[in-house]
Amino acid sequence: MTLLVQKYGGTSVGSPERIQNVAERIVRTRRGGADLVVVVSAMGDATDDLIDLARQVSTRSHPREMDMLLTAGERISMALVAMAVNDRGQEAVSFTGSQSGIVTDASHTQAKILEVKADRIREELKRGRVVIVAGFQGVSKDREVTTLGRGGSDTTAVALAAALEASECEIYTDVDGVYTADPRIVEGARKLTRLSYDEMLELASLGANVLHNRSVDIARRFQVPIHVRSSFNWNEGSRVARGSTMEQVVIRGIAHDKDVAKVALVGVPDRPGVASEIFQSIGGQGVNVRMIVQASGQDGKNDVTFTVGSHDVNHVLPVLEEVRKKIGARAFLYDPDVAMLSVVGEGLATSPGTAGRVFQALAQAGVNIDLISTSSITITCVVRQADAERAVRSLHEALELEREP
Repeated sequence: MTLLVQKYGGTSVGSPERIQNVAERIVRTRRGGADLVVVVSAMGDATDDLIDLARQVSTRSHPREMDMLLTAGERISMALVAMAVNDRGQEAVSFTGSQSGIVTDASHTQAKILEVKADRIREELKRGRVVIVAGFQGVSKDREVTTLGRGGSDTTAVALAAALEASECEIYTDVDGVYTADPRIVEGARKLTRLSYDEMLELASLGANVLHNRSVDIARRFQVPIHVRSSFNWNEGSRVARGSTMEQVVIRGIAHDKDVAKVALVGVPDRPGVASEIFQSIGGQGVNVRMIVQASGQDGKNDVTFTVGSHDVNHVLPVLEEVRKKIGARAFLYDPDVAMLSVVGEGLATSPGTAGRVFQALAQAGVNIDLISTSSITITCVVRQADAERAVRSLHEALELEREP
């Protein structure tokens, strides 16, 4: 029998009415003949509400207790969805992350999955039950409750799909799939029917909020097909699988992210090991660096510039001052009013002229570029935050992304 893993995000289970809608979809899928594991996020803004509640109680950092608190949101969702499915005559049982066998490291609030021991899930599937799993959470080898960080329910779903060898992992959200650009900004944005793991990973890492990049990375490594679709209709969405364009140049889309800050260390000594000191110190705070550019400065010293998420700035700045003193850099600069935008597509590295078209479109829109970085499938620019949406619209039009390739 076919095994599917479905994941429903916070918007999809954001009210009793929407939970009833999700239950109808689950029962319909199960009666269609598929074994089913369902991963759910916390309802609507429940996680943000719990974070605000914690801040009202304590101004200090309590990572372990925050994990205990935040996992409550998904546990509420899983129980309610299981109740609604059972009421429709289909047996369902809800499991927490630890009951599902999701074993993580001990990093509270940002845990990584080490293995999935899904024996209990398999037993329930053999009984014909639908298994409802709380996303975003697991248990460490020391039996501590942990959470997986931002986008953790996506990661839970794909990890379970890999462990259970599911035929597909369906990610249900409030949009119809992955678009060539944010349809709220670009009127002519087109839904992509298919894209590669590498393309989706870049889009997810660079600001497309449909899928979390960690989930795509797991899907790529274990070859888990992903289907991104809306929980509010039965339309086909966007499928993420292995690439198949050979040497064709196919620009898939434009991602942009305003939730970034630019940080620069000025006057960094030019000697081996300095970059290691800088980024090991930052990485030790659990901060993911998004983009790194080094340029030669004056007097044989370098300027090292990078971007981080805005939510990580408070962790980075104190550490950066310590690093600056340690390595003898002259100063560090911080700019929160920036955005990253990226053109993503297979074959860009071997496509003469594409970079020129990108930069020409930005110039014609009056958008100045602060930083440029490229990879085999991306051209990424840092621009002023106020220019980001105009830049995305200009690029989408110049690259004719409203047209089918």
